[in-house]
Amino acid sequence: MDSPTRAPISAFPSRCPAAGADDPFASRFATSYAGVVSFLAVASEGSFARAGDRLGIGRSSVSRNVQKLEAQLNTRLFLRTTRSTSLTREGELFYENCQPGMERITQALEDMRELRNGPPRGHLLIGSTPGFGRKIVAPLLRGFHTQYPEIALELLLNDRPADFTADRVDVSFRDGRMEDSGIVARQLIPMQMIVCASPAYARIHGMPRHVDELADHRCINFRTASGRVRAWEFKVDGLVQRRQPVALHTFNDEDLILQAVLDGVGIAQLPAYEVCDLLGNGQLLRCLAQHAPEDGGHYLCYLSRKHLPARIRVFIDYMTEHTRALDLQCLTTMTTLSSVE
Repeated sequence: MDSPTRAPISAFPSRCPAAGADDPFASRFATSYAGVVSFLAVASEGSFARAGDRLGIGRSSVSRNVQKLEAQLNTRLFLRTTRSTSLTREGELFYENCQPGMERITQALEDMRELRNGPPRGHLLIGSTPGFGRKIVAPLLRGFHTQYPEIALELLLNDRPADFTADRVDVSFRDGRMEDSGIVARQLIPMQMIVCASPAYARIHGMPRHVDELADHRCINFRTASGRVRAWEFKVDGLVQRRQPVALHTFNDEDLILQAVLDGVGIAQLPAYEVCDLLGNGQLLRCLAQHAPEDGGHYLCYLSRKHLPARIRVFIDYMTEHTRALDLQCLTTMTTLSSVE
């Protein structure tokens, strides 16, 4: 069978002009690309000067690139004063439309580097609530680093949910029930909340046998990063009830609450991962087990299932496997109220 006839290369118009020839398309593309990159940097940094530092070019170059882009679009993208730089409404729309494309380009470059250069590497920024971060996440990081030594780890503890965009967090551990549909949330383990006290407190003050008796006890509350006091949650007659006990003490750190409970100061509702070992060895006792709330969850969260860098993929898999392997579901093995004398 004869090969199909191919036209000589010279028969097609060249897409690459001869040296020195004008190419309006290439010129316009270069201007647009530089303008878009500068625009995104200014929008992200909130400043032309900081955008220049991030891009490694001068402030004046950033300003010229953005001005050329605005001229091309015949649209004003920024509101500039001597003290601030902010996006116009048109600028906000343009930013939303450009961002996914730039993220894909950045991701493609990063993926290619990782494929070319071997094992997962780079910087991984991790967010977590303080209690879960100290008790569960931090102890597992040593084993992860041993397995992936070329990944640099940074763990930030904050009761406030991580802002993936503003804080540039790669993955975040969150507690409770996920209501943000803009993130991917993988449940690691259920979140069991347990009311507990020390044996010394139980001997002196007794233990509540119904949620209505909380008012007669020395309760310890938790204040969240938003400033509100976290309600205690129960299930009574099949219905969820939230109670806000009058507190003897209030802390914004679960470790401080746990220590106060161990010292016999009062009772508190704490997550199972904080108290499981202490309940098992008798340092703490549980109560109101018959009104235990429905499980929430401890979640590992990230922004997208697609195009995850290798460093994030391996971290998600490692933490999921090793967290689930921990013996943290202790409701059926704890010392029960009936053992209190």
